[in-house]
Amino acid sequence: MANKFVDLVYWRNMRRTGVVFTGLVIGLASVFQLSAITVLSHVCLGVMSVTFFLRLYYKLLEMLRWNAGVHPFQSYLDNDSSLTEKETVMLVEELVLLIAFAITEIKRLLFIESIIDSVKFVVLLYLLTYVGVLTSGLTLVITAVIAAFSIPLLYKKQKLRIRRMVRGVKAFVKRIKNMFLGLIKSVRPSSAPEPAAKPAPVAAPAPPAAAPAPKQKAKSK
Repeated sequence: MANKFVDLVYWRNMRRTGVVFTGLVIGLASVFQLSAITVLSHVCLGVMSVTFFLRLYYKLLEMLRWNAGVHPFQSYLDNDSSLTEKETVMLVEELVLLIAFAITEIKRLLFIESIIDSVKFVVLLYLLTYVGVLTSGLTLVITAVIAAFSIPLLYKKQKLRIRRMVRGVKAFVKRIKNMFLGLIKSVRPSSAPEPAAKPAPVAAPAPPAAAPAPKQKAKSK
């Protein structure tokens, strides 16, 4: 499934990607005027208005013996789009892990496990309030769909130029960061020098020991 999505966003099959991209954009744009149920019903009716008459036409040719009884949409019917048991288990596991990760992160941010991360989350929520006033969620979905089908192709075509731009932006951000760090170090007051340690008092030299008294010579008899 992931490989099919990558093939779509990189336009490896032009016809399939064009049909999917056009259908998504038109369907999402139609929801602005009509409800999702109405749009889905009209899309299905439009598709069946074509497939039904083609099926009747081929059936008529078969009855007149001008056709060998070939179904016009047999290739689509033979295409197995069901998931195997292994793929279903993997998909469910990924979905459960994603939901558990999202719940853990939201709980961590709401109950202030990290003050810096929670402050970032508050700023993001505050910006989203302005985004919600200016645009709707459906506009963001349409923008995300257009970006998903255009940005990978643009990156593939202009890879070297985009990498040079990214390196330039990173160097500029690093230069600004170093400038602010140097400014903070210059403004920060230097700590007072520690008082020099007093020298230890020099001990007075010990008085010289008294010389031993000379022994008196024994008197001769």
